[in-house]
Amino acid sequence: MTYGELEALCRTETLHCKELGVSRANVNEYEVEFLCNYKKTKEEEEFYLVKWKGFPESDNTWEPKRNLKCSKLIKQFHLDLDLVLKSQKRRAIPKKLDKEVALFLIQKAKLRQSLQRWQDHLNDTRNHPGRIFVTNDVDLEGPPKNFTYINNYKVGPGIVLNEMAVGCDCKNCLEDPVNGCCPGASLHRMAYNDRGQVRIRPGKPIYECNSRCSCGPDCPNRVVQKGIQFDLCIFKTEDGRGWGVRTLQGIKKNTFVMEYVGEIITTDEAEKRGHLYDRQGSTYLFDLDYVEDVYTVDAAHQGNISHFVNHSCNPNLQVFNVFIDNIDERLPRIALFSTRSIRAGEELTFDYKMQIDPVDTESTKMDSSFSLAGLPASPKKRVRVECRCGSELCRKYLF
Repeated sequence: MTYGELEALCRTETLHCKELGVSRANVNEYEVEFLCNYKKTKEEEEFYLVKWKGFPESDNTWEPKRNLKCSKLIKQFHLDLDLVLKSQKRRAIPKKLDKEVALFLIQKAKLRQSLQRWQDHLNDTRNHPGRIFVTNDVDLEGPPKNFTYINNYKVGPGIVLNEMAVGCDCKNCLEDPVNGCCPGASLHRMAYNDRGQVRIRPGKPIYECNSRCSCGPDCPNRVVQKGIQFDLCIFKTEDGRGWGVRTLQGIKKNTFVMEYVGEIITTDEAEKRGHLYDRQGSTYLFDLDYVEDVYTVDAAHQGNISHFVNHSCNPNLQVFNVFIDNIDERLPRIALFSTRSIRAGEELTFDYKMQIDPVDTESTKMDSSFSLAGLPASPKKRVRVECRCGSELCRKYLF
């Protein structure tokens, strides 16, 4: 029995329960879960069909608006109603709703509940400061099935990872690095400035301080390992690109935004899965080919919020290869940094086929489209997949 059902039982039996928030003062008050229907009498009095929290739909009742203390739910109900009436090219609200309209409003309310539960689950699972929000104002599609939110790489079958790291002895890694600090081994300068913004060219590796280093958690050479810092929203796009991600806060140029996380598999396994993804019309395979093409990250069924980030030929995110507790160059962590200032509310995107100066290194790249492209692709045999990013610089094809 859920908390809502227990609370409803207490009110029905006139029982008081401090843990459930049922007291003598409010025992006769019932919580509205959502509104199902609407009508207006000849006397212009408004009524709503109420689904009560903790009670089955068979107990729904018509209630006059004056009895309801749920202004937010009433406002949301009318926003949904206006949306469906607009789609039918109707302006005035009828005194009695059609069955089809009422059914849509119920479906929309249940969808909102489903997305709220998923949002709560994502925030209970995340290990980063940035919160995750979910919204779908486009259709009735709910949370994706067969997807598990993870915070770090998960090792796939047949792969054994050995942690490889050497710690630095610096007291101040930025101002007084000892032997070049952690980036010294690769002869690259410190990747970040004192504000944590990346200052090296794309293609150059980033070596952050790690668990074996003498410096503390506030070291300026610890950025990616601190996780997502911004509140982000998974939202349904209006132009058929599936789910997308927008930032709810402004992001400065050259700032770390998120990692691309998934299951680490061999390229041979990626080849097999790629054929399956081809038939489904989408894939989430990301080749880790910084030095050699040995491993691939598959975020199809296990990943973080980057799973939902869409492609753009003019993106606002750029990929960097990052090494922290594992300096095996075949297994970089894939970090996405902002290429420019990003406004709050703007969609986050990156180029699935990034072009980086080959003098630096071959870029890590996406194998194929995140969204349902409807055309086949595989890790080894790339085909022409139509691009729908809408950018003025669009190349028309992803691959």
